[in-house]
Amino acid sequence: MSSRARALALCTALVLALLATAAFAPLPYSVAYPGTTVNVLGDDKGKPVIAISGAGTRRTTGQLRMTAIVATGPDAPVRLPDIVRGWFRTDQAVMPRESVYPVGDSTEEIAEHNARQMRQSQDTAAAAALRRLNRSPKDVKVKLSLADIGGPSAGLMFALGIVDKLDGDGAGHDLTGGRTIAGTGTISASGEVGAVGGVPLKTQAAHRDGASVFLVPREECAAARVELPEGMRLIPVSTLNGAVDALKALRAGDTVPSC
Repeated sequence: MSSRARALALCTALVLALLATAAFAPLPYSVAYPGTTVNVLGDDKGKPVIAISGAGTRRTTGQLRMTAIVATGPDAPVRLPDIVRGWFRTDQAVMPRESVYPVGDSTEEIAEHNARQMRQSQDTAAAAALRRLNRSPKDVKVKLSLADIGGPSAGLMFALGIVDKLDGDGAGHDLTGGRTIAGTGTISASGEVGAVGGVPLKTQAAHRDGASVFLVPREECAAARVELPEGMRLIPVSTLNGAVDALKALRAGDTVPSC
């Protein structure tokens, strides 16, 4: 074999070794999937998601479903084949690991952080709902229970559920109009709706669990349209009041905001 042929063979072997290393080396990404949805007007693990004391509550129909995603854990290796597969599948999303797990390096730290965010989200959802209804938190007590789900993105749906149980649309009707309505979005105590992650996967989870309408933070309309399930109607919202008004218009057959 000539020296040139030997050099070419050596280079080829090195390139193949590098490619093999790249293919099987862990990369700083997570793969996310459509996760759980829960009807906040119903029960979870045998307990009502929303329990209210100090005020009479309405008997509701329809569903208001919060949505979530699941992702490979911080310790789970994600390799090049996983990333390539995720790019070509509509029911997966490849996301930088720090965007999925911005705090903590272990499963325990992340779980604690997500649980803390969920508790804060529940508190602000109750504050926003009671503020809209001019009810005092000193008189009306709201307890929210949702097992095994963390993060702040259920805030909007929690707030809508509280409003529906206490007041509905203000005229004795359910906010849902008997529909299964899903959504996502953070909430502030003043009722501002904020953006979240993984919206395209959440619309798929909502469709899987029977929702035909999805409430999405207004700035995430473009993301929500990506891989939108057939028949799913998007309603953009930026405030709790706007979300309530949109659902009232939907029930009445009036004009509803659209992405």
